[in-house]
Order: sequence, then C-alpha cells, then structure tokens
Amino acid sequence: MLLELERECLDVYRRKVDEAANAKARLHQSVAAKEAELATLMATLGELNIDSPIQREKRSNSLKEKLASVAPLVEDLRVKKEERMKQFSDIKAQIEKISGEISGYNHLNNAPVSSLTLDEQDLSVRKLTEYQAHLHTLQKEKSDRLHKVLECVNEVHSLCGVLGLDFGQTVSEVDPSLHRTSIEQSTNISNSTFEGLEQTIQKLKTERKARIQKLKDIVASLLELWNLMDSSREERSKFSRITLILGNSEPEITEPGFLSTDIIEQASAEVERLTELKASRMKELVMKRRSELEEMCRMAHIEPDTSTSAEKSNALIDSGLVDPSELLANIEAQIVKAKEEALSRKEIMDRIDRWLFACEEENWLEDYNQDENRYSAGRGAHINLKRAERARVTVNKIPAIVDNLINKTLAWEDEKKMLFLYDGARLVSILEDYKVSRQQKEEEKKRSRDQKKLQDLLLTEKEAMYGSRPSPRKSTSFRKPNGYRPNGNGSMTPTPRRNSVGSGTPELLTPRSYSGRQNGYFKEMRRLSTTPLNFVAVSKEDTMSYASVCGSVLGSPPHD
Repeated sequence: MLLELERECLDVYRRKVDEAANAKARLHQSVAAKEAELATLMATLGELNIDSPIQREKRSNSLKEKLASVAPLVEDLRVKKEERMKQFSDIKAQIEKISGEISGYNHLNNAPVSSLTLDEQDLSVRKLTEYQAHLHTLQKEKSDRLHKVLECVNEVHSLCGVLGLDFGQTVSEVDPSLHRTSIEQSTNISNSTFEGLEQTIQKLKTERKARIQKLKDIVASLLELWNLMDSSREERSKFSRITLILGNSEPEITEPGFLSTDIIEQASAEVERLTELKASRMKELVMKRRSELEEMCRMAHIEPDTSTSAEKSNALIDSGLVDPSELLANIEAQIVKAKEEALSRKEIMDRIDRWLFACEEENWLEDYNQDENRYSAGRGAHINLKRAERARVTVNKIPAIVDNLINKTLAWEDEKKMLFLYDGARLVSILEDYKVSRQQKEEEKKRSRDQKKLQDLLLTEKEAMYGSRPSPRKSTSFRKPNGYRPNGNGSMTPTPRRNSVGSGTPELLTPRSYSGRQNGYFKEMRRLSTTPLNFVAVSKEDTMSYASVCGSVLGSPPHD
C-alpha cells in the first residue's frame, strides 16, 4: 500500500511538474510573443525611447511580472498604432481626392499612397510628416488652380450675361463639376479643364465681337433710316439703349443681355420695317435728298448735277424706268462728291468772302464820300468816320486780294484739272472782268475830276469877267443824291447803291452780281463792251447848258 501510495504521489508530482513546466513554457512563449510584438510596434511607430522590459529582465525573474509589465505597454502601442493608421488613412484620402481633382481623375498621383500601402510597418512620425508636407503642397496647388478656375468661370459668366446665353449649360459642356449642384461634389481643376475654359472664353469673345459688329451695322442703318424718315422721338427711344454701342469698345460693353439674340432680332426687325416704309416713301425721300443737295451746292456756289434734278427724278420715278433706291443712292453719291468738292474749295471761298466784303466796304465808302454833311458834329459821326478809315484800308487791299485770288484759283484748277466755277461762271473770268470794270471806273472817275476842274476854271473866269451868277451846274449836277438815311442816332448812314449799266459809273462785277444770272453773264459783258459810257452824255449836256449860258452872256453888250 505504501509503495502504491508512493507511486501515486510520484505520478501526481510528475504531473504537477509537467504542468508547471508547460505553464512556464507558455509563459515564456507569451512573454516572448509580447516582447516581439512590442519590438515590432516600437519599430513601426518609431518609438525608440520606451523603457523595454528586456532591459529590466535582470531586475525581475518572474515571468508573470514580465508578462504583466509588457502587456499594458503593448496595448498602448496598439491603440497608438490604430490612431496613427487613422491619420495616415485621412491623409491618404485627402491626397487621393486632391490628386484626382488636379489630374482629372485619370492619373492619380499614387506614389506616396503606394508606399504607404506596401510598407505598413513604417508608421513613424517622420513618415507622417512627409505625407503631411506632400498634402500641404497639393492643397496649395489646388488653391492656386481653384483661383484660376474661378477667374475663368467669372469671365465666362460675364460673357454669357452680355450675350444672353445659359451660363450653366455653357460651363457644363466644359466639365459638369464647374456647375456644382451639391457641396460634396469636387471641382475638376485639371489642365484639361483650363484648356476647355480658355477655348470657351475665346469662343465667346469671338461671338461677342461678331455680334458687336452686326449690331453696329444695324444701328448705323437705323440712324440713317431715322434721319431719312424723320422718325419721332418715341420711335427712337425704343432703341436708344443700343445706339450707345457706337461709342463703346468691346471691354466697355458689360450690360447683361446687351448682345442677346433677342435684342439683335428686334433691331433687325425695326430696320426691315423702316426699309419697307422707306420703299413706300422713296419718292418723297428722293425729293428731300435732292433739295438737300441743291441747298448744299447753293451754299458752296456749285452747280448741282442736272441728271438727278427734281423734275427728271420725279418723271423717272413716275415712269418706273428707274428704281427709286438706285436714284437715291446716286443722289447720296452726289452729296458725298459735293461735300468733298466744297471742302477742297473752302480756302478759295474764304478769300472770295474777303473780296466781297471789301467790295461792300468800297460801295459804302463811295456813298459816304458823297455825303456833304459827313464831317458834321452830329451824333454818331465819329463812328462813321472810323469806319471810313477802316474801309479805305480795306479798299486799298482789293487789287492784291484779287490777284492772290486769281493765283490761288489757277493753282486749284491746275491741281484738280478742272475749272473753278462760281454759280456756273468761271471765277477767273469773273475776276478778270472785275479788274477791267474797276479800271474803267477809275478812268471814268479821273475824267470826271478833270471835267470838274475845267468847269470850275471856266466858272472862275466867267465870274472874274462878268460877276457872280448862278451856275448851271447846280441845276444839272450829274451827281446822284446821296443814299444816306438817319440811323436813329442823329447821324447819317449810307444805304447801298445799285448802279445800272447805263449809269454814270459802271457797275463793278462781283460773284454776287453774277448770282442768279449764270447764262446771262456773257450777254451783260457784251453790253458793257458795246454800250458807250453815259458819263460822256451827261458831261455833254452839262457842257452844252454851260456853253449856251456863257454864249448868251458873251453875245450881249456890256451893261453900264
């Protein structure tokens, strides 16, 4: 029994020893596993400053104490690894999103993400910092690209507003993400998006330029038709807004809908309406433009083209032989030609005005010199005296003015290869005739002065021989009564004289004396050359009357 009990006790002891050995082995295995996991976690997280239980192995021999000291540390590192993995996951997600936006979701920048996926054992702070730096770089690039995209989108929005186009549809054609309907949807900021926006902007600018030119042409037609048709202010006010386009450049046109197709179609419809109305009133318009041409030619002293005269135009329109629009275009061309000719004649016309003014001053001075009371002390006499001084200076310049005007006219004719006509007559001929008539007038004045001196001498001799008697000159004076009339100030102002061809003083021929005569000009010149000067007849009458009186006195015997 004792041996049997001893054997049983020995078996129990052996089992206990085996169990203890097994437990110790398991504890060793657990401690080794924990320590291995701890080392792995420390290497993965880059935690090199943790006090390892292996280093404290000499201070404690108990496996349970070792296990108890390692297990909490492993748990802490596991939690820390999970948090670090979450940080990497967040950074990875952001990098993937931004890379997708930049690359257009075609070629993701997966280099850092791949290294993170393949090397999960490297979760150190240094690696995390590298990824964060890469993320910040991508974020900055995204910000810059978003700013550029926003500028392009704003420009597209402005152009669409001016052109009256749908902004959403326009940008959606480039990329749907540009017209976002939800906050979660990210914007595509890839290079292809930039290229699409730039192409869209260029296309819209080209369309804007074409519409501006089209609208300008329409507005020009509108203005022309309004002027032709004498449209009322109410009709013009409907389109007054679009007329501002003529004075604005492309960048200045920013009003929404200003270049929309509706506005252009409305303006085009108005042009068509006025064109139809113009066709119905074409005859009236032709007559109106012809009268404007004649008035323009009258002001410039140009002969208008007779091919479109009012009578011929009226007859052609009534007969239906000519399209009224063609006739109107012909008149418009004549107006342009008349304007150009008037502009080329402006310098000579100004000199003609100076000459005519000098001629008027000469006529006034002649009337003033015939006034016997011109030196009286009446009110306003000093004003006429000053004017007479200025008029003498002007009259003395007439020969030089005429010569310069002839030279200028001849130079103009040589340059233009055509005659300079003034109301149908050649200006050089008018000036030459004026010089001749002026010379005749000067000679007539000289003869008149010589005759007066002779008469005064004879009267003086008669009075010395027979005493003073009434002079027949007083009753047969060839001087015309002066043309002065009171001017309201007590002074006498001369009125203009009109000398006829048969008067004692030949008429000085000026362009104004030619006006209205035109074809009768050469008849008048023939009359001047064939009609004897009347001052001879007048002088003969005065001489005969004086001779008869003088003869009767001489024939009678002297009285005591």
